[in-house]
Amino acid sequence: MMKGQRVLVTGAGTGIGRGVALEFAKEGAAVVLHYSHSGDGAKSAVEEIRAAGGKAAAMQADFLTLDDIPKLGDEAIAFLGGLDVLINNAGITQNALLENITQVQWDTLYNVNVRAAMFLTQHCLPALTESQPSAIVNLSSVHAYRALHEHSIYAGTKGAIVAYTRELSVELAPRGINANCIAPGWIIVENHYKVLGDDIDLEGGAYHIPAGFVGRPSHVGRVAIFLASEDARYIVGQTILMDGGQSNIATDTGDFHKPRGEVWGKRYVPEG
Repeated sequence: MMKGQRVLVTGAGTGIGRGVALEFAKEGAAVVLHYSHSGDGAKSAVEEIRAAGGKAAAMQADFLTLDDIPKLGDEAIAFLGGLDVLINNAGITQNALLENITQVQWDTLYNVNVRAAMFLTQHCLPALTESQPSAIVNLSSVHAYRALHEHSIYAGTKGAIVAYTRELSVELAPRGINANCIAPGWIIVENHYKVLGDDIDLEGGAYHIPAGFVGRPSHVGRVAIFLASEDARYIVGQTILMDGGQSNIATDTGDFHKPRGEVWGKRYVPEG
């Protein structure tokens, strides 16, 4: 599906971004994996892709400022020989009570999560326009729709990405560039183990997800591939909420695995 496509994935050193890049490569795309600080994950993915006969490179850029963004765009486009798909995945999460939030924290998350994606997209527009039809896939989060306390900055950035994608799609669709968004729920990544420890109860977590399992980066990659493909050209400016159905559950309604104990409508509806 992606054979011959040229793809830039930001934030591909670990987690979702790395998994997305690997899935595109498996489909035959040439891939540039961007990373910010540690390049080990991106470089090992490049080795894996090249060992399988694919084309890939790891490139570093610091998204805290705008200085590195033109350089990343230019080097990626030069290596790939153009650009067909831009995956804006890079992001930082941090939790803090509202009264403890600092301006530095706010600036850091908005600069990396929102500003960098916008200005990288702007810089890559000529290449994306030249290779039309082309695609942009932005990564948001279930945090854009569901509240988790102490995540006000992060949730704000992810809500901004949803709104930004919607506007961007209308602006760019006439140029042959299709923009959509993915909002993942719980996708198990390395950072979960770093913060929560090695004994995360994935089986217990899966019990609370209608799909019956915790998502993996590769699952996000498959959706990103679809949104970047010709099959998705009539899907414009949409955000796909991919959380295994967890956000469909009404709060305080008990265990969805078990039958309801109470019976409603006895006086009005004949019993079956």
